[in-house]
Amino acid sequence: MSTPTADELRRKSCVACEGGIPPLSVEQARALLPSVEGWSLTHDGQRIRRSWVARNFQAGIDFFDKVAALAEEEGHHPDLHLEGYRNVSVELWTHAIGGLSENDFILAAKINALPIALKR
Repeated sequence: MSTPTADELRRKSCVACEGGIPPLSVEQARALLPSVEGWSLTHDGQRIRRSWVARNFQAGIDFFDKVAALAEEEGHHPDLHLEGYRNVSVELWTHAIGGLSENDFILAAKINALPIALKR
């Protein structure tokens, strides 16, 4: 099976997950990472994370508003982090299985397509 491209992931929709399936292995997750530029595995291999430095506080909040709307649309909700006043991070994992699923990579690809005003 070939690794999906970012475009292929963006064309998919997240599928409801109520548990009962195994999370992706670290190897499977690593194989999907090239499809979601800028994202990395957390130290435990259970989540993916990406960080940005927004132009200012409001730009970070505006980005989070866009991520929140997308998450609601997809029915898959990330952890959002604001550190300092403009350092924003998004962390994805499938809570129901305690690790990563394809949904996390679908949402990451879609988040990558959202605009964010970055620090100049």
